[in-house]
This record gives sequence, C-alpha cells and structure tokens, in this order.
Amino acid sequence: MSESTYTRMRHILQVLRENKIVQGLTPEKLRNILEGLGPTFIKFGQVLSMRPDLIPPEYCKELAKLRSDVNPMPFSLIKELIEAECKQEISQVFIKIDSVPLGSASIGQVHKAVLKNGQNVVIKIQRPKIKEIMRQDISLCKKAMFALKVVRPSGDAVDFIIVLDEMWEAAQKEFDFLQEAANLKEFAQRNKDIKYVSCPKVIEDWSTTRMLMMEYIDGIPIDSVDLLKILGYDMNEIGEKLAENYVKQVLEDAFFQADPHPGNISIRDGKIVWMDMGMMARLSSRDRELFSNAVEAITFGDIYELKDTVLALGVKHGKVDHNELYNDVDFIISKYAHTSFQGLSLGDIIQDIQEVLNKHHISIGRGISMLIRGVITIEGVLTLISPEIDFMKIFSNHMQKKEITDIDLKNELKQNSISAFHLLKKTVHLPANIIDLIKMTVKGQTKINIELSESAEFFSHLNEMINKLVIALIDVALLISSSLICTTNMKGQFFGIPALGAIGYFVAIILGLWLLWGIIKNRRR
Repeated sequence: MSESTYTRMRHILQVLRENKIVQGLTPEKLRNILEGLGPTFIKFGQVLSMRPDLIPPEYCKELAKLRSDVNPMPFSLIKELIEAECKQEISQVFIKIDSVPLGSASIGQVHKAVLKNGQNVVIKIQRPKIKEIMRQDISLCKKAMFALKVVRPSGDAVDFIIVLDEMWEAAQKEFDFLQEAANLKEFAQRNKDIKYVSCPKVIEDWSTTRMLMMEYIDGIPIDSVDLLKILGYDMNEIGEKLAENYVKQVLEDAFFQADPHPGNISIRDGKIVWMDMGMMARLSSRDRELFSNAVEAITFGDIYELKDTVLALGVKHGKVDHNELYNDVDFIISKYAHTSFQGLSLGDIIQDIQEVLNKHHISIGRGISMLIRGVITIEGVLTLISPEIDFMKIFSNHMQKKEITDIDLKNELKQNSISAFHLLKKTVHLPANIIDLIKMTVKGQTKINIELSESAEFFSHLNEMINKLVIALIDVALLISSSLICTTNMKGQFFGIPALGAIGYFVAIILGLWLLWGIIKNRRR
C-alpha cells in the first residue's frame, strides 16, 4: 500500500468512526459520511438522492441536502488535459480559452472557448484519473468497514456496502461524456419540429469520453423572472410551453430530462433551451401505460384499477397484504375525491403512490423513480415562473390525445383475440372442474349447505343459466374467429377489415347485448 493510499485509508476510517458506523446507518449519518469522504462521493450522493428505487425516500430526502464546493483545477492542468484529448496544441484548435471556469464540479470543469472558425463553445473536461480514484475509494471504504467489523443491524433500512455498490454503478455513465453527447443529439432529433425548444449542439469532432465540446449558450436562466419580464417575455406563455414540452418528453418520446431544475433550463431568442443532458431517463411503453392508468384511476376514483396498477408498477418483495393495500389505495382516492381537477397536483399524487409502494415493499424501476423526481421538480419550476399553469390539466389532455392517436385497430383485434382465446381455454375446463367437484362431493370431501325451496323454480333458473353459458361460448367463439379473420388480408373488405370478420363481430355483438339485457332483467326482479 502506497503512502497516499495509506493516508486515504486512515481518513476514511476516521470519517466512519466519527459517524459511529458500527452502531448502524441513518439518513443523517449517510449524508455526513459522504460529505466527509469528499466531492466525488458528494456528487454521487446527489445522484442517489434522485433514485428512490435504490434507497428509501427518507435517505433520498437527506441526500438532496448535499452541496459540493470543489476547488477548480489550475488552468495549466486544464490546458494539458485539453491538448491530450485533442492530440495537438491548443493554439492549433482555439483562438482562446477563458482561464476562469464557468463551473467546477467533482467530475469535471467547464470553460468557455473560441474555436479557430470563430464559434463560441463550451468545453467540459474530466478531472484526471477520477474514475480510478473513485474505484480505489470505494474499495478502501469496504476494507474500512471490514476493519471496523461493522455488521449491519437487522433494523437498518440501508446497508452502506450496498450504497457504495449503487454509487459505483450510477457513476459509470457519468464518467463517459460521449453518453451525454448522445443524449444531446437524441433530444435534438426528437424535438426538431418544435420551434420553441432547443438544446446545445455537440461539436462531435472534438468530443471524447473525457471531453465534451458543445456550442456556448448565452441564454437567461428560466428563474430570472424579473429580467425576462423586462425583456418582454410572457411568463405564462413560457410556462405553458415548458409544461407542454415536458409532457411530450414523458408521454410521446419516453426520453426525458430527469433533473429539470432552473439551472438546466435557459431562455434564448424566444426558445426554451434544455442544457444539461447528463441525467436523462427513459420509460418503457408498459411503464407509460401504467403511469397513465394510475393518474386516470385517481381522477375517476377507481380503487380497483389503482390497486392493480400499484401492484403492476413494481416488483413485490415478500407477501402483500391486499386488504391493507386496498385501504391505502382507498385513502388516496378519498384524499383527492373532493379536490377540483384544477387543484390536483401530479407531483403530490405520484408521491402518495410512491409512499404506498414503499410501505408494501414494492420496488419500482429506474424510469418511474426518475419520472417521480422529474415531475416534482418541473412542477416546482412552473410554480416559480407561472403559478397559474395547470400542469395536471396539460398532462391529462396529452394522455387523452395519445389514447386516441395510438389506437391501432388491427393490433387491438389481435390483443382481443388472444384474451378471448385464453378465456375460452379456461371455459373449456369448466365442465371438468364441475365433474371434479361432483366427485369430491360423492366422496364426502365437500360440505355444501343448501336449502332447496321451490325446487322447480331452482331447476328452471339452472336450465336458463346453462342455456346462457352455451350462448356465451358461441359468442366467444365468434369473437375469436372474427378476430383471426380480421388479421388476414381476405378480399371483400368493409372499412379496412374483411367483411366476413365484420359480420361475425356484428352477430357476436347482438348475442352479447341479448345476454347483457337478460342479466339486467334478472337483477330487476
């Protein structure tokens, strides 16, 4: 072990001892430990604060308090690093580079520069050997935990070793600046048709894994409300466009800014400029659908739909108490039942859903957890710049438009035919199950208490039920066969689907309505 490694090890041991790690971990202890370990750990503690899928909410809340004050690298070192990445002298690439950095963080430093062609750019350069330092520090932390003979008490919600592993995993993408470059290019492509949205252009010829070069944005931070008003900007218009674009990112692109705080959004030439693309997130089509279902269920007070959605949103760890889950979901529905639609906060709603998920030990994926953080942050920005904006209404309108535009008749028919097929398979087994039940009854293995009065009427009802079951089976068979026909290219079409399939659907609908009318009549008796 080198002298520098030994010194670092002693420092880590001291930090862990001071925070009494042997007595277990708490949110406040974790924050203090990361602050004591230095800027790199602070940075990734901030990243973890946005990941409630990895650590409990109380830890996320505490880690959000982390602030990193990093001393800038000397300009002489910056020049060396830039020349190493450009593989030539600075004078051959740049007219000038500002010696005073625009910003200095734990991973890198940002400088404004002017290229030989006169273009103003920003250079984000990575600190030397930062990845190796981080890897070594995490390894030393684990050794220090072993040296202190730290055993995780059973009551601790978080294991510090697991936190270290999660930090290292989260760090991998942060160390690769080409990942951020790819995010910038993808964002620009997805928003190319929106005139009021832009992002910095990547200078690809001079971007590497350790250096990112992009155009310089001389915009005005979106939270400089007074200045923007003096310059003639309508803050309500900016707020509405910001909300519209963010909802588009979530519902249409499924590729969104996960950390949309005011420092990452500027206004330039009437456009909203999204700046930092290092923290982007994606949503699967399934997650988008489930998230929309949850919002709809709360809006319409559908307890059962919300309960099913909550269960489908994540992975269950252990047995779920369905009665308690039902009560928790009912509480959420009741909470918003008497709130006007305009008074609903999407951020509050999804926070309530997240609390229920955590309570029942249901862990959610990275996409949903980043969406929760993103929505809460963007609502805060909107409240700051234009409190009148109804983000929930904008989100709901986009949901309705998407449901209409996403309808694919052929795909719907295929999905319905699959569902109907599974239903028919289960129905086919129904007679066998009834026979098994009769056998068990004959053997005396089943106890049924039935008082038969007016037996003639009973058997009349039974006969009617069997007749309806047979018709229902025929109806299901018609639906399946018609659906299969509709997925073919059979000639003789009606509104884009085979006429034979359309006739089958028509007959199935008539039979279905007749059965439904019979059920309604029986209920009225």
